Amino acid sequence: MLDTAIKEKLLTGSFIPAHPLALLQDKSLDEASQRRLTRYYIASGADGIAVGVHTTQFEIHDDFSLYEKVLRLAHEEIEKHAKEDFIKVAGVSGDVAQAKKEAQLAKELGYHLVLLSNNGLSHVDESQLLERAREVASIIPVIGFYLQPAVGGRIFSKAYWEQFCEIPHIHAIKAAPFNRYLTIDVARAIMRSSRADEIALYTGNDDSIIHDLFTVFEEEIDGVIKQKRVVGGLLGHWAVWTSKAVELFHEIKREREYNAIDVKWMKLAQQITHANAAFFDAGNEFKGSIAGINEVLKRQGMLTTNICISEKEVMSDGQAELIDEVYALYPHLHDDKFVHQFLVKETLPI
Repeated sequence: MLDTAIKEKLLTGSFIPAHPLALLQDKSLDEASQRRLTRYYIASGADGIAVGVHTTQFEIHDDFSLYEKVLRLAHEEIEKHAKEDFIKVAGVSGDVAQAKKEAQLAKELGYHLVLLSNNGLSHVDESQLLERAREVASIIPVIGFYLQPAVGGRIFSKAYWEQFCEIPHIHAIKAAPFNRYLTIDVARAIMRSSRADEIALYTGNDDSIIHDLFTVFEEEIDGVIKQKRVVGGLLGHWAVWTSKAVELFHEIKREREYNAIDVKWMKLAQQITHANAAFFDAGNEFKGSIAGINEVLKRQGMLTTNICISEKEVMSDGQAELIDEVYALYPHLHDDKFVHQFLVKETLPI
């Protein structure tokens, strides 16, 4: 069901940014900026993108025509500018009927997988969510999503993940609970699954990106030592400063292949987490997380506004100053120069 080249790329570890939503002052879609963002991720060297996910704003799932438009724009740019093995992920949300409708659209448009979110479904029991996952996976390959409670997720039992991993056509799980204990639950469920070798573990923990990418979980199961590495990331944090983050990701992949972890990575890990605290508004329970990502892209000239669909999704007091601070502290992490050159090329006549 999943293309062999895409499956291999997913299993060996890929860099997948979560794609923001570009809006104009009147909150209508800024199509030019939306398309430009997709081209930016391609030019930055990303292995794929995820569209229609939390960073794209869950509210787009309330307007199917907008959801379809955003997915279609990204796919058109990928077809024009990316390699054939560029991974296309569409976010899927809502109850069973809505999730199946969105999954079918993603399949028809040519997306490889969907990231299945359980946001807004805290009232639905785990058995029903597992059945929902089975129905979606029967339409299109699935990446599971452990979303942190602060932005609409919920805590799941260990049994939930153990059963989830046995569903055919589940090819990866994005662990994004921002919680080491819960991340371990996901890793152990994969290792103990009959499909352990078919499911890739991806970090969505934007607060511990480097730590996760160097992490190998290990456990003796039925007398056999099993391991599961966090092979890649599907991250909102990677929506900004992307070209620099791609460089770091490939360096990490090279070093971990030889079990080499230089002390510099522990220093960079804290710097990246500090930057994420500013972008994601961690001090205010992530209330300004999406607006913060959009603000960085606005400063770089990639977006015209930092506006979000929801009136509640705005920058918090003092968040702009925190972004100023991390910009000044960590100039080696941002990619302003790359973005400037990218935007210059975008304005050149063809």
